[in-house]
Amino acid sequence: MPFWRRPKPLHEELAEGTDLLEWQQRYEAAPKLFEGTLDVLHGGRQREWDAVATAEASGLDHDSLEFTVLPDGTLIVDADIPEGAARPLADAIEQSLAPPYQARAVRGEGELWRVAANGIEVLAVAEEIDGDTVSLVVRADERTLLVDERPGWSDVRTLEAFARERQSEFVLHAERLDGDLWAVQVNPL
Repeated sequence: MPFWRRPKPLHEELAEGTDLLEWQQRYEAAPKLFEGTLDVLHGGRQREWDAVATAEASGLDHDSLEFTVLPDGTLIVDADIPEGAARPLADAIEQSLAPPYQARAVRGEGELWRVAANGIEVLAVAEEIDGDTVSLVVRADERTLLVDERPGWSDVRTLEAFARERQSEFVLHAERLDGDLWAVQVNPL
C-alpha cells in the first residue's frame, strides 16, 4: 500500500503493541526565566543579562530573590533572609561579573539556584530627593524631570553632572539602592 493512502502514520502502526504510544513526559518544561541570554544561538537578540550562573544556597525559604552587590562587595537584599545566605549566589555571579551589579535568583530543584545579573553604575547622591526613582531627560534647552513617575522640581545636580560627563543630550534613570546610593543608567539621545 502506498504511504499516502495509509489510514495511520507509519510510526503509529509500528508502535502498536508497545508502550511507546502511552509515553508521558517525566518532567515539566523548564521555566523561561533567562530567555535571551544566548543571543548568538537565538537570532542575535540583545542579551538580557550580563552574567548567568547556577549555585547551591541553603537557608533560603523563598522561590525567588533579588539582590544588589555594591562596589565594596556589600550585599543589599530586600527580603528577610539569614545573614550570608545569599553570598553563594553572589559568589557564583562574581566568577564572570565584578561588582557592582543587580541580580535575580530563582530556585531550581532543592538547594540549586539559577542566578542572572546585570552590571550597574552606583553613585552617591548628596542632595535630598523625595522619592526612589528619578528620570531626567535633557535635550537642547529642554529639561524634563520625573521623581517617582511624577513631575519633579528636586535638585538633582549630582545626577545631572554625572550624566553630562558622558553625554550632552541624554536620558537618565536612577533608582535608590540604600540611603544616598543610587543605581544610575545614562543613555544618549
